[in-house]
Amino acid sequence: MDDLESAVTIFTDGACSHNPGPGGWAALLILYDTARFISGYESYTTNNRMELFAAIAALKTLKRSTEVKVHTDSRYLRDGIERWIHNWKRNNWKNASGKPVLNQDLWIDLSELVSPHRVQWIWVQGHSTNRFNNFVDLLARRAISRKSGVDVRLTVREFEGILDDRQIPWEY
Repeated sequence: MDDLESAVTIFTDGACSHNPGPGGWAALLILYDTARFISGYESYTTNNRMELFAAIAALKTLKRSTEVKVHTDSRYLRDGIERWIHNWKRNNWKNASGKPVLNQDLWIDLSELVSPHRVQWIWVQGHSTNRFNNFVDLLARRAISRKSGVDVRLTVREFEGILDDRQIPWEY
């Protein structure tokens, strides 16, 4: 993890079994020698809501203003928070077609959570060679199958052991 700096590094993902249907979200936060992963479950939702909720949940864990690097495989999340949200706010939460913005409640939450931080949104290819993205994808899907989430803190060394095994231990 040598490439990770003093900024809080976050990887997020959302998953949905059918769309809409049961959904899961997950986030991995890394700072210095600590790795924390969190996930959750919703009985009826959409994939886009789970993508947004993963970022919201991760940002809610931050206790003070800081530099944050959020990695996501969701262009909806990245483009929405970086580009579209400014026009949505100006247009009273209407999209370019004049219709209400989908997931407005979550976009408002996310916008408020982002404001005290310096956030860089980084898009990563989903289901590829990024092992951190693959980990949160697996964790989000695990939340769906278990109908529950987790909140686990480990040292980075312990977390690396989980990644090296290429599977999440059953207790997580």
